[in-house]
Amino acid sequence: MLPPSLLPLSRVRLEVIIEMKDGILIIDKPQGVTSHDVVAMVRKALHTKKVGHTGTLDPLATGVLVVCVEKATKLVKYLESDRKVYEVEMQFGIQTDTGDITGNVIRKEKEVVIDLSKLKCIMNSFIGKQKQVPPMYSAIKVNGQKLYELARQGITVEREARDIEIFDISNISLEGPILKYTVSCSKGTYVRSLCEDIAAKLGTCGTMTNLRRSKAGHFEIKEAIKVEDISEEKIISMEKLFDKEVNVKEYLKRLLNGDKINVQQPDGLYKLYADEFIGIGKIEGNYLKREIIL
Repeated sequence: MLPPSLLPLSRVRLEVIIEMKDGILIIDKPQGVTSHDVVAMVRKALHTKKVGHTGTLDPLATGVLVVCVEKATKLVKYLESDRKVYEVEMQFGIQTDTGDITGNVIRKEKEVVIDLSKLKCIMNSFIGKQKQVPPMYSAIKVNGQKLYELARQGITVEREARDIEIFDISNISLEGPILKYTVSCSKGTYVRSLCEDIAAKLGTCGTMTNLRRSKAGHFEIKEAIKVEDISEEKIISMEKLFDKEVNVKEYLKRLLNGDKINVQQPDGLYKLYADEFIGIGKIEGNYLKREIIL
């Protein structure tokens, strides 16, 4: 047991550790590991089980993976809905069963000649809201089973098309059969499928060969850390995540009791203050409700 003179210091240190753990890590996911693998690395490095990520990246893909720690895991449902930006590379004339270069080749064309001006027109036609059928090699569940588990058994099932949106396609460059471009898209967009669809509209086949997420919401790759640098010191506190704030001191008790408070503010997530930062709230239809209380 600590001497009485050291007890206040130990309590202060404990509070600092707890506060540091409530936040996010922006990680540059390396190639060859799953998003779940990265979550396991964070759990081990920070000695905590309460960790979640926003937006899965395939093992082939690299780039921005936002990982929420401790109480910030309640933000996953909001952060994962943010738009994403990807740097994409694909190859025409080859098709695989997975939609990317890691799969088994199921079709190959000897020679593919692509007209760049026609290609750009076709790619621009994908900009906007649309339906997209998820690939069989995906983590979506059908009747309780993940699609990729069925695909590995050689089973193909009907998949319901989902609403997605392509906001922008830019930086288009073509060198031989290799196409590179940048795409900004909504949650749930499968870039692998986009690559195949672009090729199909050109009357050929294609597969994704490389994918790097450069941005997720307002989190950019330049802010990301390597997995070997994961530590408490790299955690970004929830107070720094949002710009908008609201003072809840006068109705704090009601808010803590779970009441919704009538406020005249635009919808969105807000930092809550009562002399000091106390958590995150959500305003919807002029009503504020608590989301996270520290």
